[in-house]
Amino acid sequence: MNSLDTHTSTPSTASGTRSTRRWLALGVLALAQFLVVLDASIVNIALPVLGDQLGMDTVALAWVITAYVLPFGGLLLLGGRLADRYGHRKLFLIGTIGFVLSSALAGLSISSGMLLTARALQGASAALLAPAALALVTQLFPQAKDRTKALGIWGAVAGIGSAAGVLLGGVLTAAIGWQAVFYVNVPIGVIVVLMIPSLITRDPSSSPTRLDYPGAITITGALVAAVGALSAVGQVGFAHPLTVGLAAAAIALGVLFVVIERRTSEPLLPLMVFRNRNLSTGNLVMLLVGAAMVALFFALSVYMQAVLGYDALTAGLTQLPLAGAIVVVAARAPNIVGTFGAKRTLVGSLVVLAGGLVWLAASPSDASFVVNILGPSILIGIGLGGAFVTGTQLSVDGVDGGEAGLAGGLVNTSQQIGGALGLAVLATIATARAEALESANVPIADALTSGFSWLFLGAAAFAIIAATVAQIGIKDAQPSIH
Repeated sequence: MNSLDTHTSTPSTASGTRSTRRWLALGVLALAQFLVVLDASIVNIALPVLGDQLGMDTVALAWVITAYVLPFGGLLLLGGRLADRYGHRKLFLIGTIGFVLSSALAGLSISSGMLLTARALQGASAALLAPAALALVTQLFPQAKDRTKALGIWGAVAGIGSAAGVLLGGVLTAAIGWQAVFYVNVPIGVIVVLMIPSLITRDPSSSPTRLDYPGAITITGALVAAVGALSAVGQVGFAHPLTVGLAAAAIALGVLFVVIERRTSEPLLPLMVFRNRNLSTGNLVMLLVGAAMVALFFALSVYMQAVLGYDALTAGLTQLPLAGAIVVVAARAPNIVGTFGAKRTLVGSLVVLAGGLVWLAASPSDASFVVNILGPSILIGIGLGGAFVTGTQLSVDGVDGGEAGLAGGLVNTSQQIGGALGLAVLATIATARAEALESANVPIADALTSGFSWLFLGAAAFAIIAATVAQIGIKDAQPSIH
């Protein structure tokens, strides 16, 4: 039976000897993960300035984001399997080096084509880096109690990276220029590359296995098409031939992938992995949390600037309480799980997240930060902190060292697909609502506020659905993480 069918974490013999300074190693790995998450949001603030200097219109600027998201989301599952096949440390270092070089290339860009190429290379490198990093964390901390603490730090880093993107993007763009949002990755990435070889031992030798190339090609194509279709919704709409064509391609390739995986002797993604109820539930929850979170951070930034009149720096600073709440709760998550169990912690976190989003949806067009934004932000941070830690732990529950890259690729893929789904659906709803009100001669600020309110309510609905999934799907109240 595949190790992923169990519900208890099984330490591999090599896991406990991979580092004598594993907490420092975790910190360095978390730095790399911070860059990956940060890069998905830090560019947004710089887009207007970047577009002016490189002569890119609105459609072209959207591709600055899409060019990163497509290869990142599409290659994550393959990246995880390559890490299992060729070594987690090796693939992590390759991915980090690639990320550093492509970030430097993006900062040096003198044309839109050069920038988009660099962004695609960044996404592909991140797809190697992210699942390998999470796999290394699970190997460094084979015991459930320590692993939960480590994933608490990991969850905090992911949440902070998303919230910090707006703040750092505003500061760096205003002080140095748009190039700085890419250059910031270089020194941090160099530190990671130099430190990891002395902190984590070489990958243990393993018997060579045949890589499932047909499976790799079809699932990568399916994921790229799916992310592309969801990204196209915001640019051309649901009914546009491009959106429909990409969605059809994603479905067809997905079906073909399942057929291939059922017939091959060494599948890229053993379908029996989904028999692990906690792992499957964790991935579905992380998909829904990603849908709520990406849409939230996008809308919150635009709402504060377009409606409330904040500048980029002020908009970023207002998200510090949210980021602080994530840090505090993520650090306390292991103790909370130990007391209340994974199911209650996850469900409770998601309900708190939904409550914060509903509160935020009630904000008027002349909202006061202290009265209308601060309270919801803290609740949202509390909910995200608990959900990230517990959801990620469930997503790697029952995984041994040989399948850790696969599990890391799955959970990262779930978040990326969820983020693209949430942004496509909720942004479309918000835009339609605002345009309908504007056509009825409602003041623009009020129309935009109503549109964002619908978006925040939609994000709350995703959180409630996730809570329901967790309540039904988690098999045990405390599955091997206390």
